[in-house]
Amino acid sequence: MTIWTDLSGTAFEMSYAPVNGARTRVLRAGEGDAVVMLHGTSGHLEAFVRNVPTFSSHFEVHALDMLGHGYTENPGGDLRIPRYVQHVLDYLDGRGIERAHFIGESLGGWVAGRLAADHPDRVGRLVLVAPGGTVANPEVMNRIRTSTKAAVSSDDRALTRQRLELLMHDPANVSDELVDVRHTIYHRPEFVAGIDHLLCLQQMENRVEDLLNPDQMARITAPTLIVWGAENPFGDVPEAQRMKQSIPGATLEIFPECGHWPQHEHSEKFNELALKFLL
Repeated sequence: MTIWTDLSGTAFEMSYAPVNGARTRVLRAGEGDAVVMLHGTSGHLEAFVRNVPTFSSHFEVHALDMLGHGYTENPGGDLRIPRYVQHVLDYLDGRGIERAHFIGESLGGWVAGRLAADHPDRVGRLVLVAPGGTVANPEVMNRIRTSTKAAVSSDDRALTRQRLELLMHDPANVSDELVDVRHTIYHRPEFVAGIDHLLCLQQMENRVEDLLNPDQMARITAPTLIVWGAENPFGDVPEAQRMKQSIPGATLEIFPECGHWPQHEHSEKFNELALKFLL
C-alpha cells in the first residue's frame, strides 16, 4: 500500500491555512462534525492516511501538521505544550469550529489532553493514541532526541528509516514512500534550522514543567478512549493504566503486537474501535 493508494478513494483537500502567523498544512476530507487529528514528535499528517478515509465517511476530518512540524511554520522559539494548544485553538477559530472531536497520537495526544483539560467547551470526544506527556523518562527522551537529530543531520536515508521503525512493532509497516515523505521533511532547511526548538520537550526542565499531570487529567470531562500498543517503545502499559485511572470514565484498549502507531499498524482494528467510540 502507498499513501496515494490509501487516499485514492477519498475526496480530500490539501491546503495551507494562515494560523496566527504560522502557515499551516492541513488535509481536509468529509462533512459533518469536526474531527481533528494530531500527530507525534517530528511527525506529520501522513501518520493518519490509513484513517482519513474511514473517518471522513462520517465526519469532517482535519489532519494537521502541528506547529513547526511537517510543512507548518514555526514563527520562532521553543515549541512547548501551551504553544501547540494555542495553535490548534487558533486553527479552530479560523475555521469557525466551536467544538471538535480529537484523535491525538503521542505528542498529539499530549496536546489534545491538555486542550481538553483547559478548554473543555472546545472538545467533544477524545481519542488518545499512545499519548505522551505524563512521565519524564530520561532514557526515552534521549532515544527520541538522538534518533531524530541523527536522521535530520545526515542525508543517509537509513537513519530516517530507523527513526520510523522505532514507532513500529513490525518494521514492514515502514514503506519506502513513508521514508521518502519523512526524509524530505527532515531535510527542509526550515526544519533543520528549527530542530532544537522542536525537540525542546526532550529536555528535562521543559518536559517536567509541561507534563500532563493527574490534576489536569482529572479536569478532562470529554469521554476519552486511550489506545496503547503492548510493545510501545516509548512507554510501558502501566503508564497507560495510570492515565486511565486519572481521566474520569476513560476506557483503555491495549493492542497486542503493536508499537507506538496503533492507528497505522492496526488501522482496521483502530478505525472500527475509534469510529464506534466517536459515533
